[in-house]
Amino acid sequence: MTTHTPKKLWIGGQAVDGEAAVAPLVSINPATGAVNYEVAAAGAALADAAVRNADDAARGKAWRQMLPPQRAAILSRIADGMERRSEALAQLQMLENGKVWRECQSQVKSAAATFRYYAAVCETTGSEVTPSRGDYLSMSVYEPYGVVAAITPWNSPMTMEAQKVAPALAAGNAVVLKPSEITPSAALLLAEIATEAGLPDGILNVLAGTGAQVGAALVEHPKVRMVSFTGGTESGRRIAETAARKLMPVALELGGKSPHIVFNDAPLDAAVAALAGGIFEGSGQSCVAGSRAFVQRGVYDEVAAKLVATARALKVDLPDAPGAEMGPLATFAHRDKVAGMVDSARRAGADILVGGQRPDAARLAAGAYYLPTVVAGIDNQAAIARQEIFGPVLCLIPFDDEDDLIAQANDTAFGLASGVWTRDYQRAWRVARALEAGTVWINTYKQLSIATPFGGFKDSGIGREKGINGMRLYQQPKGIYFGMGALA
Repeated sequence: MTTHTPKKLWIGGQAVDGEAAVAPLVSINPATGAVNYEVAAAGAALADAAVRNADDAARGKAWRQMLPPQRAAILSRIADGMERRSEALAQLQMLENGKVWRECQSQVKSAAATFRYYAAVCETTGSEVTPSRGDYLSMSVYEPYGVVAAITPWNSPMTMEAQKVAPALAAGNAVVLKPSEITPSAALLLAEIATEAGLPDGILNVLAGTGAQVGAALVEHPKVRMVSFTGGTESGRRIAETAARKLMPVALELGGKSPHIVFNDAPLDAAVAALAGGIFEGSGQSCVAGSRAFVQRGVYDEVAAKLVATARALKVDLPDAPGAEMGPLATFAHRDKVAGMVDSARRAGADILVGGQRPDAARLAAGAYYLPTVVAGIDNQAAIARQEIFGPVLCLIPFDDEDDLIAQANDTAFGLASGVWTRDYQRAWRVARALEAGTVWINTYKQLSIATPFGGFKDSGIGREKGINGMRLYQQPKGIYFGMGALA
């Protein structure tokens, strides 16, 4: 049921009401179509207030001059709080975007581990003494930008928010976090947990609202000195244009149309399982989803048959149903967009080997469900093979040899991730180096580590999150010189 009092926003270490002139967000459960609750929404006025509050906090001594071990201890306590309230965090994500329960639990665990990782990075990463070229001592130190705006998507809110907030805080910044209007609640609870952990007031602020009303105001704000964004490519372009005018650094993790490649010598059962998991897990709503399956002709028919059988066997169900493997898409509008793209491919002559429709189970009729779908009879120039669908739709495309494969795999505007299945490790190495992608998985897929840098080539973004340098992403280097000559 809709709550009469919307969930509040978080500014300066306390819950605040939304703007009277901005309608609250209505959270819809995509699994059932029922209203979950309302969440207060911000507009430009609260965006300004949050940024100014964050700027004051960033300039104050409480956080900026806090010793690294003390800052790390707070990050660790945030992880502790997330683990204590993991059921609540997972429940919020499941209600708002429909991910199956076990995936929600896994993502909360991963998010807490991200805070622990950056606590360690914060405490152990030092500055450098640089080689002298004269009678001086020189060193590099790293300073926070001040206020960082973090804008996160709806598909994996907990992991994305931790991936931005933890390193930005470890770097000494204040953060204004704008979660997706579809999945705002976990971020609001995270801010409460952070305050309980001892994070100084104003260092983490959370504003629910739309990109047009809040996101744009944050990016344009003169006191926001760095933006980290994960989302669609066109939104990323607009942010980059604003950042160029402000001479402001950005980190952009954008769309993907990742090639997932199977050679004739691949272990087919393992490869097919990975192909299915790489696109159907999370209902395909993943930036690294292996949405283009390139299969060498010698095994194409066998792989296609195995994929169809795997897709038919997947349990599409309510997210909290026992054994559920795939839930709904995050919104009804997005489900309809995905269905429309498959219907368009069908009209253009594509073969829909499996799926291509909503499930017919009565218990799922009110939700935003769409069956796992395999599209064949197309080439790499088909519209459905070039556009990011962001749904459980796999494009199956044959290739002849290594040169043919590389040409097709790289013939895309995107370059986020890729996968290669072969028993020939010399070939795996050649193909991995030739692929224009920020991540290449070999004989595995969607293995992710917070310790490994992550980002995209081409239209899939700029900058690298994760890893030790994931903290440096939110800092600017400063050179300091000490003259070593005698003073008069």
